[in-house]
Amino acid sequence: MIDHISLRVTDYDRSKAFYQAVLAPLGYTLMMESESGAGFRKGFIPSFWIKQGLPLPVGAATPSPDSRGCGGPFAHVAFASDDRRRVDAFHAAALAAGGRDNGAPALRPEYHSNYYGAFVLDPDGYNIEAVCHGADG
Repeated sequence: MIDHISLRVTDYDRSKAFYQAVLAPLGYTLMMESESGAGFRKGFIPSFWIKQGLPLPVGAATPSPDSRGCGGPFAHVAFASDDRRRVDAFHAAALAAGGRDNGAPALRPEYHSNYYGAFVLDPDGYNIEAVCHGADG
């Protein structure tokens, strides 16, 4: 089980506001800020962090001009949702907060019969998802 994950972001304040908006429908809140960045939690501890910095392509010693959009194959974070309505709310909040649609809320039977997910690209191009595995309508 993963304890926490951290992403480097190019504009800390913009990304903090984005994640506060998009994670709220999933029950996450901003728990703390420190030199480690902003930590968001749903349970007891912050499990998702953002920190100011330039994303680096795999194997790069220094940032390259095209590293800003290193989401795609370089980072994909999926947040679990208790129900499909929260997945819908996550997607709507992300678009309202400036995220780019990368897959509207829908069943994705290619993964399994109850896989309901929505995908957005955050301000840095990271592929962020909310997913519900339950059979609720």
